[in-house]
Amino acid sequence: MNHLGFDREKIRIGSFDFTCCEGCQLQLANKESTLPEFLALLDIRNFREISSERLDDYDIALVEGSITRQDEVERLKAIRAQAKTLVAYGTCACFGGMNAQKNKFDKEECIRTVYGDKEIDTMQESHKISDFVQVDYSIPGCPVNKEEVERIVVSIATRSPISLPKYPVCVECKQRLNTCLFDLGEVCLGPISRAGCNAVCPTGKTVCLGCRGPADGINYDSFVQLVKEHGLSENEMNEKLAFYNGFAEYLSHEG
Repeated sequence: MNHLGFDREKIRIGSFDFTCCEGCQLQLANKESTLPEFLALLDIRNFREISSERLDDYDIALVEGSITRQDEVERLKAIRAQAKTLVAYGTCACFGGMNAQKNKFDKEECIRTVYGDKEIDTMQESHKISDFVQVDYSIPGCPVNKEEVERIVVSIATRSPISLPKYPVCVECKQRLNTCLFDLGEVCLGPISRAGCNAVCPTGKTVCLGCRGPADGINYDSFVQLVKEHGLSENEMNEKLAFYNGFAEYLSHEG
């Protein structure tokens, strides 16, 4: 029995990246002191940040990145067909992430500006992976929280209940006795964003941009009113809400 608390057959797992920076995979690979025992739970079948092996017989697929090309759609569907459990891994996979910023601009003009006459194969928009396949579990974050990933993978292995924090980042921020960034004249998405990051950004006096998406049961209208009461910019608020694409549903209702 290892430090994770059980003795069982290793889980066959594959980790796959699409349009992304691979930072979430690096978070899992950089488990530091717990990495050896954590990996002892897993049979790595495909995970290029950790192993050079490329095997297609896996039970769990961790998928990082958004989908921006047709060949990625086909590859994602093939991964889904093989995996018994598919986990959207990181903000890009869960919501489209920062890559969704491209959706605001004219694709052809942007390609010409950056690549000139070179032919670039890219979809019109950046999509979250659930737009194309069924997702069993989601682990949001930019990057993901290492401890949360470990807990969820272990829960999948042991068939234990899996849940994300339902409350907003503000709860964690208050627990850390931080000064509210609204009181410092900043638009912060902490009141409506899902906790689980230990309020790392506000603790560093950087506003929350909602990389973990909306908390459960948020009062969006009350948040907008909070911004107005502090005399802050609604345009700035909307820019921050659109940054990771996690609040697209709320912004579309406004439009």
